[in-house]
Amino acid sequence: MTGSSLPPGQLPPAQSASGQAASAVRPGIPGDVAVTHRDVAANGARFHIAELGDGPLVLLLHGFPQFWWTWRHQLTALADAGFRAVAMDLRGVGGSDRTPRGYDPANLALDITGVVRSLGEPDAALVGHDLGGYLAWTAAAMRPKLVRRLAVASMPHPRRWRSAMLSDARQSAAMSHIWGFQRPWIPERRLTADDGALVGKLIRDWSGPRPPEEQVLETYRRAMCVPSTAHCSIEPYRWMVRSLARPDGIQFNRRMKRPVRVPTLHLHGSLDPVVRTRSAAGSGEYVEAPYRWRLFDGLGHFPHEEDPVAFSTELINWLKDPEPDR
Repeated sequence: MTGSSLPPGQLPPAQSASGQAASAVRPGIPGDVAVTHRDVAANGARFHIAELGDGPLVLLLHGFPQFWWTWRHQLTALADAGFRAVAMDLRGVGGSDRTPRGYDPANLALDITGVVRSLGEPDAALVGHDLGGYLAWTAAAMRPKLVRRLAVASMPHPRRWRSAMLSDARQSAAMSHIWGFQRPWIPERRLTADDGALVGKLIRDWSGPRPPEEQVLETYRRAMCVPSTAHCSIEPYRWMVRSLARPDGIQFNRRMKRPVRVPTLHLHGSLDPVVRTRSAAGSGEYVEAPYRWRLFDGLGHFPHEEDPVAFSTELINWLKDPEPDR
């Protein structure tokens, strides 16, 4: 297990002596369903997972500024549909290890495929939102044998993301928070100030006309305020921008030329203010397999939470379709 960036003597969230940090990242889900929480080792770190159901593995990957709990509705829907649904906390978030390094997308993708192996499965259907979607694209290109299917919400292919950020002024402005993350220390302090008030504001601002209730926002605010979470949540975005002109970033962009060769479902909210529809829609050119684009009218950046029934229905029908259309 790698070292943690937490202060000396402080336990990781899942092992907090007081239990307060652990409760912040292991809230209940609708219906009081008994989700199994446990830790698995992968890629030199420890990852917290929430698991429900039996069947083919579907691994759910959260985005910013959230953690595994964003998939609470899909966990029950997938389990009821006959799948083994697992939502993991990405490195540095929720109950997973907060390591001092390792937040580049190639390494984060290896975390994901490592968790698939640690769960004893030959492969998984990856479902990723926002940053989790970026990493799902990456994992499908880097480790295709471990990815059975790919579903991405609210995130273009990494090469499309890079192109849009550099050439589309409106897309660059829509993701102004990522540019702001490049400053040292200040973003972390802003995210945790006033008990994580900015987290609630971002989720409200990025949602469509049906923003989440205050109790939901409070859950995300509490999770972001667990020590070191804000810093670790920002680090992937710092790499994504600072590496644009560096050899490691250029090499990663070249690696992402490798096409995705598994059936892909691309989901997007028509009112998403963070990722413009035109930025996401061109991602199909990097898929050499059946590719399905689904635009949810009237939804914002969090379609899986804003309309969980519609999202889960679309996802499950596609996962069960033996011949998904292009």
